[in-house]
Amino acid sequence: MVALILTPALCATILKPHDPNKAEGNGPFARFFRWFNDRFERGQQKYEGGVKRTARSWKRSLLVYALIVGGMVLVFTRLPSGFLPDEDQGTVLALVQGPAGATSARTDKGLTLVRDHFMKAEGANVAGVFTINGFSFAGQGQNAGLVFVNLKPWDERSGADNKAQAIVGRAMGAFSQYKDGLIFALVPPAVQELGNATGFDAQLVDTGGIGHEKLVQARNMMLGMAMQDKRLAQVRPLSLDDAPQLKVKIDEDKARALGLDLADVNSTIATAWGGGYINDFIDRGRVKRVYVQADAPYRLSPEDVGDLYVRNGTGQMVPFTAFATLEWANAPVQLTRYNGQPAMQLQGSPGPGLSTGAAMQAMEEIHAKLPPGTALEWTGLSFEERLSGGQAPALYGLSLLIVFLCLAALYESWSVPISVMLVVPLGVLGAVSV
Repeated sequence: MVALILTPALCATILKPHDPNKAEGNGPFARFFRWFNDRFERGQQKYEGGVKRTARSWKRSLLVYALIVGGMVLVFTRLPSGFLPDEDQGTVLALVQGPAGATSARTDKGLTLVRDHFMKAEGANVAGVFTINGFSFAGQGQNAGLVFVNLKPWDERSGADNKAQAIVGRAMGAFSQYKDGLIFALVPPAVQELGNATGFDAQLVDTGGIGHEKLVQARNMMLGMAMQDKRLAQVRPLSLDDAPQLKVKIDEDKARALGLDLADVNSTIATAWGGGYINDFIDRGRVKRVYVQADAPYRLSPEDVGDLYVRNGTGQMVPFTAFATLEWANAPVQLTRYNGQPAMQLQGSPGPGLSTGAAMQAMEEIHAKLPPGTALEWTGLSFEERLSGGQAPALYGLSLLIVFLCLAALYESWSVPISVMLVVPLGVLGAVSV
């Protein structure tokens, strides 16, 4: 705006017409300004000659201008299409994901590895580490863990090697050697409310009703192809894997034949294994709750369900084994929906030297190779990036229109602003080439 509007008006004010009747002095300033004016007039004459030659050979000038515009378009299209730059916010995150069905003790080993790495190998940059066992951004479970790493102030860890991004890169090299699960070190996003890590955030949505099992297969296919693509890094599912679950199947016909109420059957097993609230009582001026539950030694194995009895309508105690069977099944720990449809969340980062736009393009190419029935939807910062990318041409056009109207009002002409704005491609070329 200064170069296009204020500078021409300032020059018109300063460079006023010369008065030939005004006497010239012989002082040092007068001699300097005479020398300056002489050089300035010579430069002006040379510039006018160049403009005249350019105007006469307009075909060659038009070709050069076309090359400048073509170069601007070429360089502009090759720019990284990232939405927001990664920022060192003074914190680092780590996700610990154990195998399906892993206990909290196994997860704690991964958390201990993360804690020791940051406190020992990165002790010069880390102020403290806080670990959580049983919860992560993927969900709640004994095989999930989350680590918050508080880095030291920026003035105490100067240099590119001590930035959060470099710390995460070194941590991933160490965590990749962990064999009893997956550990990912992450940098928080630039906008905390849009996601929980930098990179891209996507939802693999079941749009064709293919079911949970085939949706898991499609997700695993994407993860496998993403591992082979150098444009992608740290591609991971943000959900807990399916885990073995014990199913207690109630034969309703047998239960009714034995005179049992299904509500009593459900409440019996729910109270014995999960606990049930009874009432409140006052203890030393404080209200406390009473819960009833089977003692731990009597609910450790699936066979313990055979020790449960339900009273039927005639007052007899009927064992669970008379109307129920047990079986193990691999079932989802949690069910995620996106826009009302079954989905699975995926997160990842671009490869070294690449932007999130290139990584998102790679994920779309990978998804195109999957069988039909799923869709790849962007969410969080990735959704905002795609949304803003579609608005860029309109914003550029609106900016040029506003500048043109300002110049037309300044010069009181509709043609002069066009000649001024013709220099925009050269400026853009210089800006994006640096």
